[in-house]
Amino acid sequence: MVFDTLHLAIILFLVVGFIFPIAPIILGLVLAPRTSGGAFLAPYECGMPPHGRAWGRFGMNYYVYAFIFIAFDVDVLYLFPISVFYKDSLGWLPFIELSYFLFFVLLAILYFKAKGVFEWPRRIQVR
Repeated sequence: MVFDTLHLAIILFLVVGFIFPIAPIILGLVLAPRTSGGAFLAPYECGMPPHGRAWGRFGMNYYVYAFIFIAFDVDVLYLFPISVFYKDSLGWLPFIELSYFLFFVLLAILYFKAKGVFEWPRRIQVR
């Protein structure tokens, strides 16, 4: 085997690829200030001193809305490549596939609506 510039470039990229993520971690361990106790253990709330129970839990509704947003966001991201490819396609097959996909997305929305997921409670109870 002959060692040429391609092999050198591959080895160089591998070495840099290993050093690049490890260097900030090591620099942070070496250069970061060491502090403990006092206000450093207090929770951070936008620069204001914490009021009451700062470690309160969020209601489950916030997480459900975030999950639904991510699920439908991924569905919309699926539609962009299809819309670009659709003009170059032949026949009705892409339209039928897209219709199936949108049908199941609509079924999911109707299911969530029937379960009351989209209903925001009037009052969120804090424990």
